Amino acid sequence: MMDESILVLGASGATGRLLVRQLLDRGLRVRAVMRPGAGVPDDLAGHERLDLRRANLLELDDAAMAELIQGCGGMASCLGHNVSFKGLFGQPRRLVTDAMRKLSRAVEARRPETPVRLVLMNTVANCNPDLDEALSVGHRLVIGLLRALLPPHADNEQAAEHLRTRIGQDNSLLEWVTVRPDALFDAERPSEYRLHPSPIRSAIFDPGRTSRVNVAHFMAELLTDEALWGQWRGRMPVIYDEA
Repeated sequence: MMDESILVLGASGATGRLLVRQLLDRGLRVRAVMRPGAGVPDDLAGHERLDLRRANLLELDDAAMAELIQGCGGMASCLGHNVSFKGLFGQPRRLVTDAMRKLSRAVEARRPETPVRLVLMNTVANCNPDLDEALSVGHRLVIGLLRALLPPHADNEQAAEHLRTRIGQDNSLLEWVTVRPDALFDAERPSEYRLHPSPIRSAIFDPGRTSRVNVAHFMAELLTDEALWGQWRGRMPVIYDEA
């Protein structure tokens, strides 16, 4: 993978920018997709290994998607909805889900000789149906309300479900990991963090904390560390900062 680029979607977001930096620091080439008009951080502008693309991903046709993923052995999505009324309730309501569908179709059409890796940043409020995750009745009720009333939550669930059921765990073209952080906050540098197959606390009634830079660090490690990828491939790890 060191000879190929890593495609980063949502590179203009708070976590996406950190992931681009983490990958560049590891000596990788990065193809970063930023929304039109988004500013480029000073430490990334003009970087020789950064291929910056301005695009609204959902508006790209099949030919443009094929060109976008060409030469990419790994992909990462930090796409999310802006925390504003328009961002939460306006279009596109299925931003992340539709992006996963477009990416997977593009990879299937390309038919790479070795599987492409895809890391999806998601949320700990999304449970993994493959595991018997212990959730209280109150927790399930609140999640049900979020699913019905807050489009971004349903979008996150459906995006992860697309990878879990449509792509599956034994796909010869595309492999995936869905990363589930808890309440996000900003920190200057990576710190110690813990990984779990399932949440160890309620994201609703007893939330933990996860720094964005630690999420970016873990996503970059997944894309570059063979053993770590083998450990979490086809799974939905939860990441918490050390207390």
